[in-house]
Amino acid sequence: MTAETIFEPLVRRNEAEFEKLVERTQRQAYNMAYRMTGNRDDAEDLTQEAYLRAYRSFEKYNRALPFENWFFRILSNLFVDGLRRKPKQAPISLDQPLGEAGESDYVLEIPDNESDPQDRILKDVMDERIQCALSKLPKDFRTAVLLCDVDGLSYEEIAKVMGTSIGTVRSRIHRGRKMLRKHIEGPCARPSMAFNPA
Repeated sequence: MTAETIFEPLVRRNEAEFEKLVERTQRQAYNMAYRMTGNRDDAEDLTQEAYLRAYRSFEKYNRALPFENWFFRILSNLFVDGLRRKPKQAPISLDQPLGEAGESDYVLEIPDNESDPQDRILKDVMDERIQCALSKLPKDFRTAVLLCDVDGLSYEEIAKVMGTSIGTVRSRIHRGRKMLRKHIEGPCARPSMAFNPA
């Protein structure tokens, strides 16, 4: 009897357990990585590297604790380590000319995207309209819509959080979005008059 035959069932059991945990957390992990990195490719790389690290040290994982906490700590540590490894960029003065010595024709100009009054008003009005419409939804419908559209949870994850069936979750999200649209176009169309926070 070799060590390989003794440990083979244990290795297969760990692999199966890890695969289930990956399936359960991969969407949430990618969303978190995307929020950290700000782009799709880096988020995919970060997520893949985090799962690889987690797999390599899976025997150290304490099964009494939630996998998500352990795994997301690995993910965030990898992200921070990546930031530390990147070369630091020297600060650039906004008053300093960009050309060579003696060339002062080129100056760094940074547009202020927040200063356009029309864009700010549209954003504020839209935010106010959405808040107004959300406040008019029944609690269960609002919760389902927010968990799906804002937090990016799957129907299965939402069903677990809300303690209900997947069919009920689908129905609440569909009906909630329909009601949201109706409120945005109806009573919340003029938000400053319709929005009355509780």
